[in-house]
Amino acid sequence: MAKLTIDLAGLELKNPVLTASGTFGYGTEFQDFIDLSRLGGFIVKGTTLHPREGNPYPRMAETASGMLNAVGLQNKGVDYFVDRIYPGIKDIKTNILVNVSGSTVCDYVETAAKINELEQIPAIELNISCPNVKEGGMAFGTRCSSVSKVVRAVRKVYRKHLMVKLSPNVTDIQEIACTAEAEGADSLSLINTLMGMAVDIRKRKPVLSTVTGGLSGPCVKPVALRMVWQVAKAVKIPVVGLGGIMNAADALEFLMAGASAIQIGTANFIDPTVTVKIIDGIEAYLDANGFKDIQEIIGII
Repeated sequence: MAKLTIDLAGLELKNPVLTASGTFGYGTEFQDFIDLSRLGGFIVKGTTLHPREGNPYPRMAETASGMLNAVGLQNKGVDYFVDRIYPGIKDIKTNILVNVSGSTVCDYVETAAKINELEQIPAIELNISCPNVKEGGMAFGTRCSSVSKVVRAVRKVYRKHLMVKLSPNVTDIQEIACTAEAEGADSLSLINTLMGMAVDIRKRKPVLSTVTGGLSGPCVKPVALRMVWQVAKAVKIPVVGLGGIMNAADALEFLMAGASAIQIGTANFIDPTVTVKIIDGIEAYLDANGFKDIQEIIGII
């Protein structure tokens, strides 16, 4: 049997399969379907400093080969997570990461500092696709200057593994990636959702209450794969690939393009057991093709 373990800049994964934030709840929602300890890790839903109600309904819509969402980071805030959620998940035998989101740099810093104190949370994923309310709502992750500010500020208070999640809605993804690396990111995850919209021609109005939303699913995979390949060549830190991964073959494409690990997102809504199927599929591919270690295929193209 091939070796599947991954050293993600000091974060030890038993295999390269993680789950994408916002598609896996707090993990416990999937316990009836899979053994969570089999995963390389899971990333809990976006967590903010203060509770958020999210956007008005409708905030999800099916599209051709994908889905749009504009949930709006609905959650009960970091203190609720620390007091009510963390005690119930901390003993699961895998890596648990928290996706940290915010509207200001201070929001990110305070949230990260609180999570830094949780012994059984070895890493956070910094969601820099959030709108910066102090700069007119432009996402933190779309300009190098704001990427630099938020990553540098969080790095000062967060002492464990810092994964930064990149937005694809930029002109030069490599430039953004290099900025995050320079400010102390330990790894990068990409891509977050692409901006899209849908129109209801019967009602003659946008389908989503917010007009636009994040596009995910199989339709974004070619874009995600290209960006992962570009970023893996541009930085020295590990890259975690996500975007339209539906099966083991998709996951292997990302690994061969340079990703050290992958995240499964939209596919969890279709098949709640997809993560373990992908782990088994990767292992079967390596064994069938004579590879002894998953490292042999990472970046092979």
